Amino acid sequence: MPTPRKNQVCLDSTPYYHCISRCVRRAFLCGNDEFSGQSYEHRKQWVVDKLAELASVFSIDVCAYAVMSNHYHLVLHINQPQAQSWSDEAVIERWTLL
Repeated sequence: MPTPRKNQVCLDSTPYYHCISRCVRRAFLCGNDEFSGQSYEHRKQWVVDKLAELASVFSIDVCAYAVMSNHYHLVLHINQPQAQSWSDEAVIERWTLL
């Protein structure tokens, strides 16, 4: 049985996380697709803009990122003191921004 996420994440010992997401079935996130000949370079800015938007809504600091042709890497810092300072109303307001 898999370990629940709440038991995997310990912000006291490690508030930094390296996250990776990869496209499947030879799909391209950005760059030039060799198979179809299409350019998806415009998507890179979409990913960067969405990342900035989500970081402003949540208590996450983006330390570094790399958007590659078929995957991306993020180094994130969970800002626990900021999150704990939010009221219930502030949390609800942030969720409505999504």
